[in-house]
Amino acid sequence: MHRNAFWNLYVPGADEHYLAHIIRNHADFVPELDLVLERNAQVIGNIMYTKAKLVDENGNEKTILTFGPVAIDPAFQRQGFGKQLMEVSMKRAAELGYDTIVILGDPDNYVERGFKSCQKFNVWAADNTQPTAMIVKVLKPNALDGRKWTYHESPAMSYDKEDATRFDTTFPAKAKGYQASQEAFYILSHSVLKS
Repeated sequence: MHRNAFWNLYVPGADEHYLAHIIRNHADFVPELDLVLERNAQVIGNIMYTKAKLVDENGNEKTILTFGPVAIDPAFQRQGFGKQLMEVSMKRAAELGYDTIVILGDPDNYVERGFKSCQKFNVWAADNTQPTAMIVKVLKPNALDGRKWTYHESPAMSYDKEDATRFDTTFPAKAKGYQASQEAFYILSHSVLKS
């Protein structure tokens, strides 16, 4: 399902199915937030979370969450199922005691779920930039207090592209191709905000 959901969306082919495969074995993976959505006894969606951290200027660390991949079977996309998975999982994350989620994603897909620009919370990437695609959801009021925070994603999200390519060969062959969403993703993922 992850492979089909992301195939040719952001790049020719996809690696999200490999990422979903490897993060489940990482110490930062949060199994309580690995949720699936079923319809007529068929799995049509999945959301997965890993722990990440924010570090302030004094070196104080705060454990937070990030999610991804979020996958909906292509036959069920644009019908609100991804929103359902996000809403249920974010409620459960708050119940587990987490107060902040930071993701790198297309704001158009997440602002309706309460995500805001990283600038509004003084959250920065490790390279001291504020990427346009870095957005923040605060699950508890005043979880972020205005201090400068630097976001560090889990090492679980890093992987070897060659390993991903080898993993993909265990699936039926699919044609890699270009579509406009790939250029839109490139522009968004390579742009930064300036105050």
